[in-house]
Amino acid sequence: ERQRYPEETVNIVKSAFTGGVVGWVYGGLPAFYHARKAYIEGSHGELFQNRADAVQSAHRAGLRSFIRYGWRWSWRVAAFVTIFNTVSTGLAVYRNKTTIGNFASAGAFTGALFRMHLGLQGLAGGFVFGTAFGIPAGGLLMIMQKLAGETLQEKRNRERRELYEQKLAEWQSRLGVTEVLGQTESNAQGGPETETARES
Repeated sequence: ERQRYPEETVNIVKSAFTGGVVGWVYGGLPAFYHARKAYIEGSHGELFQNRADAVQSAHRAGLRSFIRYGWRWSWRVAAFVTIFNTVSTGLAVYRNKTTIGNFASAGAFTGALFRMHLGLQGLAGGFVFGTAFGIPAGGLLMIMQKLAGETLQEKRNRERRELYEQKLAEWQSRLGVTEVLGQTESNAQGGPETETARES
């Protein structure tokens, strides 16, 4: 058997990557358009070799802003999503059930963590914002799991049951082989004794 990562861990990594990409686009696209427009407005007096050179310079300015501001949003959104999913998944695994309360708690914790540097008011505001974000996000995730036909909890329980049944079948087959070997061994030991008894 090869070692696999748990599905929850894989889902956390996937959501962190998706959050990073969404954050990059969310922060980068407006910055791209704003920087491109500002460059065009500010470069009326510059001389360019041709129109393509002017367009290329404007795109370069926009691309620099896309990378700079996209990165700023990307790592923040990825961190928020990762912490949120880690806490909600940890609560679901610990409590052995998925509820809206898990997502509300995860949102409250993550929001408070991100606003903690603003003092007690920021902590309380982050707590409220996180809870308000966590409840609809959790509801959406639970609805998507139900539409898929099987929740993560049901899938985890089914896989545990199947693994248990597989291990039990392997153990019983090994036990049967051991019993057959024991009988063969006792027959082999009893064989020479009967032959010597016959000779005498």
